[in-house]
Amino acid sequence: MTHTLALRRVATLSALALAVTVVCSPLWAQNRIPTAAAAAPKVAEAPKAADPKCAVKADIAHFDQRLPRVALRLAGGAPIKVVAIGSSSTFGAGASPPANSYPSRLEAELRQHFPGHPITVVNRGVNGEEATDMVARFATIVIAEDPHLVIWQVGTNSLLRDRPLDVRSTVLQDGITQLKSRRMDVVLMDPQYAPRVLAKSDHEAAVAQIASVAKDQKIGLLHRYDMMRYWHDVERLAFETFVTGDGLHMNDWGYNCLATSLGVAIADAATRPTETAVLPAVKR
Repeated sequence: MTHTLALRRVATLSALALAVTVVCSPLWAQNRIPTAAAAAPKVAEAPKAADPKCAVKADIAHFDQRLPRVALRLAGGAPIKVVAIGSSSTFGAGASPPANSYPSRLEAELRQHFPGHPITVVNRGVNGEEATDMVARFATIVIAEDPHLVIWQVGTNSLLRDRPLDVRSTVLQDGITQLKSRRMDVVLMDPQYAPRVLAKSDHEAAVAQIASVAKDQKIGLLHRYDMMRYWHDVERLAFETFVTGDGLHMNDWGYNCLATSLGVAIADAATRPTETAVLPAVKR
């Protein structure tokens, strides 16, 4: 009797266990089905667009005049000091760290062109200054440095304030004369090709005037306006590629490409052979 009851109890428990298994199986199966998010294949993130390559145009990154003082220092293995004077785009407004300003990048570029040669580039840019402000401090922050090359970026602020340099003004000539009298090589840099500059009706006249002064004074000119116009109009780069959101100042890419082009121009002008006159043949 006892044995029979035990068998019945075992049968009852087995039937109950089977029922639980049947009821819960769909739930277990459901738990094993991956969710839509887990089942969907992972989509690779789109790679970030690489910065465009900085293309240096030889006919733009070129000075009509040699840099005799820099050439002499190079030939003698002597240290070279460059002073960059200008306004905010020399100071480095728009660069993420100061090390990305064009003078800082230029120093690195020149050291690549002339490895092992001591080269220093001093940044003397001040936000908001115009040509007269810069000339007023030439004695203390340019001439006092006794540089061998001075890069003078000028013209943008006066243009933006609707008082571009008058054609009768001699401020550029006076400043250049001060520097040349101390045997310094001089290079001018004209305004940037950027939306806020282009919005001014006199911008082309301002660029032409600076070019005229450079030619008359027989000094180099870094054609920043033409360089940036080439990026935008020929290479089809959006302004956002090389100009910050303020529509004026260059960004890290712009400053770096400017320094790269300037380095090429300086290296060429400092190593270019001296032109010699060819005497006519004497008839015998």
